[in-house]
Amino acid sequence: MDSKKNNREGIGGMANPGRYGIERVAYWLMRLSGLGLLVYFIAHIYETSSILRGEVGWNELMAMTDTPEFHIVLIIVIGMCVFHTVNGIRVMLGHGGIGVGRPTRPDYPYEPASQNMRHKITIYSAIVLAAVAMIYGSTVLFGV
Repeated sequence: MDSKKNNREGIGGMANPGRYGIERVAYWLMRLSGLGLLVYFIAHIYETSSILRGEVGWNELMAMTDTPEFHIVLIIVIGMCVFHTVNGIRVMLGHGGIGVGRPTRPDYPYEPASQNMRHKITIYSAIVLAAVAMIYGSTVLFGV
């Protein structure tokens, strides 16, 4: 009975990246970046529709978006977009069987062939490419 009680970690245990490795980090970043891009998509539709209020409405919204705070939001959106794209390509290739490895007999301790070094390198590459895109975006937006 006591061991069952200790195994109930809830969301904290599920989100713990230390237990499951970089694959769990990629899983959560994929979900969070997807939600962030959805919020940005909705905000972008609202921003673009402000042209219907005429030149004054458009200029008011452009003045609001041309701030350092909004530039930081755009830099985060750039990072989310690049990570979500590269990691999505990795997931699609994995679902298609590319880079997964050969199936093996599931003897204890089972090492899943799909979580091999190629996929881990791709996850790290997605994070690095997102960071590089964010750095480039910050130099463009802030004119450094």
